[in-house]
Amino acid sequence: MAKRQYPGNAHGMVTGIGLVNLVHSSGEAGDFLPLAYRVYASDDDELTKNDHFLAMFEQVVAEGQVLARPLLFDSWYAGSTNLKRIHRAGWAFFTTLKSNRLVNRAKESGYQGLATLGPPAPGWSQGVEIRLKEVPFAVKRFKLVATNGDIEWVMTKHLAAHLPREMVIEAVEVRWQVEEFHRSFKQLTGAEKCQCRNANAQRNHLTCCYRAWVSLRQHARRLGQTTYQAHQQQRRPYLCQLLRNLLIQALS
Repeated sequence: MAKRQYPGNAHGMVTGIGLVNLVHSSGEAGDFLPLAYRVYASDDDELTKNDHFLAMFEQVVAEGQVLARPLLFDSWYAGSTNLKRIHRAGWAFFTTLKSNRLVNRAKESGYQGLATLGPPAPGWSQGVEIRLKEVPFAVKRFKLVATNGDIEWVMTKHLAAHLPREMVIEAVEVRWQVEEFHRSFKQLTGAEKCQCRNANAQRNHLTCCYRAWVSLRQHARRLGQTTYQAHQQQRRPYLCQLLRNLLIQALS
């Protein structure tokens, strides 16, 4: 299942198994859990990442157990098919757009590249309502500029007249919790250390890793610690016992 792919954090091509994760967050720092995942192996099942995205979303909608309604994702999943399905389900979303996405602010102006749209008269603090090509409902666009000058175009279906810019920034920050999950999942469960060559064995290994991560997260929550602290805490009783009762006596 391993293939060459481009993860954003590596800034280059690497060999690995692609995973698409659906992660639930309470909005609080560090409080998130994976709800579902899919293995991206298009050579085996001919499914794209967007196919997996929709499959997981359909599963959550069908089960009806998730109370949260805003869905946060990056521009890779911001295609018209996904946006229309989320809209039909009655969910809101926050996502980013690539600068070449075709949008318009009025029928008379026609569609043009996102980056070519000028700022609205009041500025970007309240966003601007636009329409995307092939998307039959209006969305609101915000321009966020990082301290290093990087520009991020954020789009939401949340059309409240007084949607504060701070709420948009908060949503973008919460979205990065999926990256926190990816990092801790790989570092704490050994997900990348599977030596199996059989695809089914690799999938079984990943399933065990997800279960281990969730168990560790719940254990950390009971202790009032971070996942990393709880992971280190597991070894502490054993190490303390070794120090009290040395298996090999030091030579005097």
